[in-house]
Amino acid sequence: MKDLPRPAHHRSPRPGRLPSLLLVLAVMLGLAGGTSTAATDDTAEPSRSAVRVPARAMDAVAAMQPSWNLGNTLDAIPHETNWGNPKATRELFATIRGQGFRSVRIPVTWSDHQSATAPYTVDAAYMSRVKEVVDWALDEGLYVVLNVHHDSWQWIDDMPADHDGVLARFNSTWTQISQTFRDEPRTLIFESVNEPVFEKTTADQKVTFLRELNTSFHKVVRSSGGGNTDRLLMLPTEACTPSQNLMDDLYTTIKSLNDRNLVATVHYYSWYPFSVNVAGGTHYDDKAQNDLNDAFARMRDTFVARGIPVYLGEYGLLGYPDTNHPSRVERGEALKYYEHLGHAARSVGVTTALWDPGTWAYLNRETQKWSDPALFAWIKSSWTTRSGTASFDKVFVPKSEPITAKGLTLHPNGTRFRGLWHGRTKLVEGRDYTLFDKTRLVLTAGALTRLTGDREYGVNATLQARFSRGLPWQIEVVTYDEPVLSDATGRTDAFTIPTQYRGDVLATMEARYGDGSNAGQTDWTPYQEFNKSFSPDYGKDTIILQPEFLDALRDGEPVTLTFHFYSGEKLMYHVKKSGDSVTGSRVTPAS
Repeated sequence: MKDLPRPAHHRSPRPGRLPSLLLVLAVMLGLAGGTSTAATDDTAEPSRSAVRVPARAMDAVAAMQPSWNLGNTLDAIPHETNWGNPKATRELFATIRGQGFRSVRIPVTWSDHQSATAPYTVDAAYMSRVKEVVDWALDEGLYVVLNVHHDSWQWIDDMPADHDGVLARFNSTWTQISQTFRDEPRTLIFESVNEPVFEKTTADQKVTFLRELNTSFHKVVRSSGGGNTDRLLMLPTEACTPSQNLMDDLYTTIKSLNDRNLVATVHYYSWYPFSVNVAGGTHYDDKAQNDLNDAFARMRDTFVARGIPVYLGEYGLLGYPDTNHPSRVERGEALKYYEHLGHAARSVGVTTALWDPGTWAYLNRETQKWSDPALFAWIKSSWTTRSGTASFDKVFVPKSEPITAKGLTLHPNGTRFRGLWHGRTKLVEGRDYTLFDKTRLVLTAGALTRLTGDREYGVNATLQARFSRGLPWQIEVVTYDEPVLSDATGRTDAFTIPTQYRGDVLATMEARYGDGSNAGQTDWTPYQEFNKSFSPDYGKDTIILQPEFLDALRDGEPVTLTFHFYSGEKLMYHVKKSGDSVTGSRVTPAS
């Protein structure tokens, strides 16, 4: 199955403003009840006729929480199944609703099914297929968001060079969509365009172009009559980025349209270094947490507190999950992100739509089962409550050394620590572990000796830190020793480093030339991107240096690699490229 990149542009947002107490209270009183009810009632199975859309846009968007994306399907290029997913079925939407979702976003790319010249007619069979899929979702009692998706970079991005042509095609596209769906219920929402960018122009012109598209979209839909006269309409920021200046521009557009049925939409994929594991972003640390807190504070202050609902049309991590490749984001660190995002969204009254690219990620479209049920459990739990976590989800115990006490820091997240369990057995405080200041958890040497058993490399036991509410935090007890790297020769299109992992897990890789400058295709940081520059193959006991990384190295100049492991171990390795040949040698630390 192909690992297709989804074009997106996610910038580092600026810090947000602190709200007043009155604004916080307004958000809580106006939104908390509706969001909670929508997220927890899994028993009812309403048809489209049974869904009563609240009159107020804020309440209607709250009733859409939580939401899910039918990603890489009708937005795939050129056809529905070309990006590795099967065709959508009504049963898929029944599954989604049964899992607690209240709305779905159905991204659609129109360009390969539309004339590229006036009058830009959409193929009737394709329009019929889109309507069939939308109707299935509506019939399952789900709200539906329908949009213009990858057209944003396929032809809308040409607006600076072909303003009139792009605007005419955009208007024609929405005229046809509006006519086809004009009699659908108000549970169908239109979103003007996904992640508009306009690469080849100035910042001021981007503002003008996006404002023109959003305004034209609004005029076309509203003038089409029928159910479109008061249908909820979503308007995006540039690239759907939640930066303050971009949200301010969108707020100006929304206010100028003087329409109570408008919704702001943005996307959020976490602090970029953490989202793809680059530049040392191996943990969900303060930088990543602050980035999320600031983004949601900006959504609240710019829109929600002013009575404009926000639909987070996509969220997730850009490189996680992916069952086709080694996990670039450490599992426990990913769980912290999803737990935190759900809490932040509830706190400010934002409806969230999980970006699901398909079978190799969250929901397997073939089996309609979650690829990682435990991961989904954390996502689902975050819709209604908080869960406690810890500084990490592993305790590393060296095999070559005597066993000593090991500790973690608990993050209760407003809950109360109830204790530590191994299976059905509750560990004894004072004998098996000690808790300092209610957060510092230290496992005793005796407990670790019992838990590691015969001390084979790898996970010897899994503990649960349980809290007063939410899900338990899993802690793996891992026996390891320092990994061993070996010398190697190969070519730029196929070079691997023999690696005895000995229970350890690779976190990241630094690459530097002898003068200290950064080496590799990611030249703005020495810490290269996981799975793009390097990748572990635990089954074959190797580290793969990707061809893109090796091609970017200067010929004949030695490079020092530093491999960081989650145990804290660091190993150095030398590589040198000479034409198509590559040699590698381990660096033995000075005694």
